[in-house]
Amino acid sequence: MSLIATIVIGFVVGLLARLLHPGKDGLGIIMTTLLGIAGAMLAGYGGQFFGLYRPGQPAGFVGSVVGAIVILFIVTRLRK
Repeated sequence: MSLIATIVIGFVVGLLARLLHPGKDGLGIIMTTLLGIAGAMLAGYGGQFFGLYRPGQPAGFVGSVVGAIVILFIVTRLRK
């Protein structure tokens, strides 16, 4: 996957995670994109490690959103 596609998908995943996670998080566009990319990496490597899905499957996108929500939850708890 190209760098631009990774950034765009990371931004979409980050937006969905922020939408689904309750509460105010105060992240900007860059942090939202980094959140999405980190969530995608966490879910991608974790899901493939445990054999839940293969690269390129739609379940990976859902896993990326869940991974981003987990990271967002941890970040909001550490900020308090």
